[in-house]
Amino acid sequence: MPPKTLHAAILCSPGVGHLVPALLFGRRLVTHHNLQVTILAVTTTTTPTAQSQLLTPFTVDIHLPVIQIPAADISSVVSPDAKVVTKICAMMRETIPTIRTTISSMDPRPDVFVADIFSTESWVIAEEFGMPKYVFVTGNAWFTGLFTYSPVLDKKVAGQYVDQTEPFEIPGCKPVRPEEVVDPMLDRDDEDYRVYLNQAIGVTLADGMLINTWENLEPQSLHALRNNEILRSMVKNKPVYTVGPITKNYEPVGLKSEVIEWLDKQPERSVIYVSFGSGGTLSSEQITELAWGLELSQQRFVWVVRPPAGHIKDGSFFESGHSGELNGRADYLPEGFLNRTKKKGFVVHSWAPQVEILNHASVGGFLTHCGWNSTLESIGSGVAMIAWALYAEQRMNATMLTEELKVAVRPEVLPTKKVVGREEVEKMVRCLIEGEEGKAITKKVKKLKEGVEEAMSVNGSSYISTCKFVEDCWSRI
Repeated sequence: MPPKTLHAAILCSPGVGHLVPALLFGRRLVTHHNLQVTILAVTTTTTPTAQSQLLTPFTVDIHLPVIQIPAADISSVVSPDAKVVTKICAMMRETIPTIRTTISSMDPRPDVFVADIFSTESWVIAEEFGMPKYVFVTGNAWFTGLFTYSPVLDKKVAGQYVDQTEPFEIPGCKPVRPEEVVDPMLDRDDEDYRVYLNQAIGVTLADGMLINTWENLEPQSLHALRNNEILRSMVKNKPVYTVGPITKNYEPVGLKSEVIEWLDKQPERSVIYVSFGSGGTLSSEQITELAWGLELSQQRFVWVVRPPAGHIKDGSFFESGHSGELNGRADYLPEGFLNRTKKKGFVVHSWAPQVEILNHASVGGFLTHCGWNSTLESIGSGVAMIAWALYAEQRMNATMLTEELKVAVRPEVLPTKKVVGREEVEKMVRCLIEGEEGKAITKKVKKLKEGVEEAMSVNGSSYISTCKFVEDCWSRI
């Protein structure tokens, strides 16, 4: 009888930023660690096209079954204007019966259950089927420290977090300033905050924690999660595994897209790439200032644009975009902008092949919303950044990139607090592409890129940590 193959089910909540790491981690477990993996992807009615496009290469290239589970209707459970975290957690909770039915009908049934931080209420399914359960944190270790310690801060801090004057001490980790806290902590009176606290408690009930980072990137936070008595007690002495960076590998494709053909004609390290991820949106006023700043900088650029969404920073989180060059008039861009910049710039609607762009020799900088997936892709490509944080834990990521790792510059005031003016945009873009500071930052990020390659190699820290996770799975079944 052949030896049993360990079968892991990975459950991911709606959102491209949640699905991509799950798919990539699943593929790595199959190809490098000989596991059988099934992805359980909860989808919304607004994202099926985008998700199908993402899923195709994974299911074709390797044996990685993906079961798409339609999210339950939450219209009677949460209000239409509820925030993203509240909506996602409600979807995952209401979809538990369908997830349970899906798992019970699988043959062979999974031995191990992995779920993201929005899916911890599904631990009941793992317990019902006797599966060890692991939480997959697609963010970094510093965020994980704040997240798991939040129930303590809830008791210690009086009033709104954003009204405090001193940074919040996270045992063993770098403190978090009041303006850096994650979105649900911005308003303690909002339902989003109560949902967030429940998430934080749910995460600590897992049998282990998988974090999308690597040892040399965040030694202080990882040491705290594993060794600090207070933080260790918060995660209930569970093992912490570094399995990152989980990013797409750059693989040149035979048929080039229009944007890559355009980049081929530009000088080396001369282009700034501007994108706010799969969910980020700007106000009309900010789009105007950003456009003028790019034009005034006189630097080459590729800009992935979306229509304005007022004050909402994550306005396209549940939307699926269609890519392509922006032809004709876009009313939300300054009049004549596309015509005036047609020789220097390439404007794309909604989506672009980001990893391919970042790995292109002509790209010298990335103006990014600091989503962790985009951050890791930029580091893995050796590209310096302008940190333009918008939502979720991105303000913490921006601080890490600028103050700790020193691989980015950022606006003087957070873009979530005031509109970043055209002069400041111009200054930051010129700094990254033309300035001496930009060259120094690029040198640092290329050094970090070497650390990525080392961590991911056979016998690298993340490879070894993933092996230990697999050993732990075997020991629990």
